[in-house]
Amino acid sequence: MVISTNERSAKKPAQQGIAEDTPKPIKINGSTHFDFEGKNLTPYGGLLPVATMLEKLQFQQLVEGTLTVKRVTRAMPWYQFVLGLVLALYVGFSRLHHLRFLARDPMLIGILKVLELPPQCTFWRFLASLHLTVTQQLLEVQREMRQRVWEAANVKLASVTLDTDTTVHTVYGKQMGARKSYNPKNKGKKVFNLF
Repeated sequence: MVISTNERSAKKPAQQGIAEDTPKPIKINGSTHFDFEGKNLTPYGGLLPVATMLEKLQFQQLVEGTLTVKRVTRAMPWYQFVLGLVLALYVGFSRLHHLRFLARDPMLIGILKVLELPPQCTFWRFLASLHLTVTQQLLEVQREMRQRVWEAANVKLASVTLDTDTTVHTVYGKQMGARKSYNPKNKGKKVFNLF
């Protein structure tokens, strides 16, 4: 059986390019969604006041003026990588792997002005590209930020004493954030460390 060319249906070419305009990052306003189901903490994470405080203390100008980053980033500007890591630490994440839980969080991506966070491997590559001298520069950023916070709070200290209080709260059951640590009263039990 022979099929003529008129009876064959031609394959349609694949759609190329972007079909619609790329959406813009969300703006934070009163309708920005935030959610929390913990019973022992407030429902508001507090990222917006922290971001506002960092803006008033001119954190971006300080970081961009102090740190020397030679890597050209494509996912987002390198300052946003640093700010994303700072805000993730503020939220309580101790590992880069935890950033996947925040990838589409409206509050965080609104602060960073991106559609979603880049994957964990992109953060790893950014951190791996930093030179060893950046550690000293980060300490300088910390010192300057501490000074700015004290000046904003009108604190004039002649000396500072750091008290490493080892008070712990024993945790019963499976609570997030608890880990086995120093616990003199209940050895081997999980605790929340306050520091």
